[in-house]
Amino acid sequence: MSNTFKIFLVLIGLALIVPFVPGLIYPVFVMKVMCYGLFACAFNLLLGFTGLVSFAHAAFLGSAGYVTGALMIRFGNHPLGMPAAFAAGVAAAALVGFAIGGLAIRRRGIYFAMITLALSQIIYFLAVQFRWTGGEDGLQGIPRGSLFGLDLSSDTVMYYVTLALFAAGFLFVDRVVHSPFGQILQAVRDNEARATSLGYDTDRFKLLAFVISAAVAGYAGAMKALVFQLVSLNDVSLHTSTEVVLMTLLGGVGTIFGPLLGAGLVVGLQNYLATIGDLVTVVIGLIFIVCVSFFRRGIVGEFLHLRRRRAERGKTRPVLTATRAEAPAVEAA
Repeated sequence: MSNTFKIFLVLIGLALIVPFVPGLIYPVFVMKVMCYGLFACAFNLLLGFTGLVSFAHAAFLGSAGYVTGALMIRFGNHPLGMPAAFAAGVAAAALVGFAIGGLAIRRRGIYFAMITLALSQIIYFLAVQFRWTGGEDGLQGIPRGSLFGLDLSSDTVMYYVTLALFAAGFLFVDRVVHSPFGQILQAVRDNEARATSLGYDTDRFKLLAFVISAAVAGYAGAMKALVFQLVSLNDVSLHTSTEVVLMTLLGGVGTIFGPLLGAGLVVGLQNYLATIGDLVTVVIGLIFIVCVSFFRRGIVGEFLHLRRRRAERGKTRPVLTATRAEAPAVEAA
């Protein structure tokens, strides 16, 4: 059993008892962390393991939320309404990702990022204009429906369903990263020219990674729409796209648990410092500056780096000790 899976089991075990200690931590807060944590994992799959900076991830989060919410409002009472609406939301995000990625993937660096930004603003404009999205009011009062006979209107039931969905999404991302496909993505990130020389169609792999990342972001968006029974323009705004960048950088780019920690920090600060109003943005900005200045690999990234250095020092010390012990014997001979 890998260390990653052990840590994951510990986190899931702690999450299972949250509804029994509402005085210590609110289940709704944990559900929000799970939604944004999975959203950050989706972004990290693209930035940390493929080397692509996208400002379109809010479009995927929001488009899935709008589709899921609109279908739930219309078909939420049907026994299969929730699974169908959820799947439709994820599929919509994947299609939007394919459209945006197909146009942007042939560009590099800042040009790629700017194209994703421009196309995401088109999605924002459409969300304002379409009637079925609710315009500036968004979709409110989205019914949660039921899943396999479970009434999701109960916050406790919804919490455990959200936890199960989060666990499935996180394990999927972890599997993608550690699969042969994920190794190819990391090769493209490290040296695209070399990957091309080995015969890989790098544009095709990057597009597939973009679509998978969009689908996982949509997965998080559909979860969020059901948990909070609300989808707003903020879900497709540039602010949300930059916020997920902040979460990933704080936690650690290219790490498995970094985005979860980053999401927990940002959501926690927004939640517990809400009384100071807009100043919470200043606090988050200052924390980001400190992390960029002193923890350039992110919190989890720096921890893994220090542990790796200590392990390397531990390996070199016995060698040095053996060399010093052998030196007198050589001199005597």
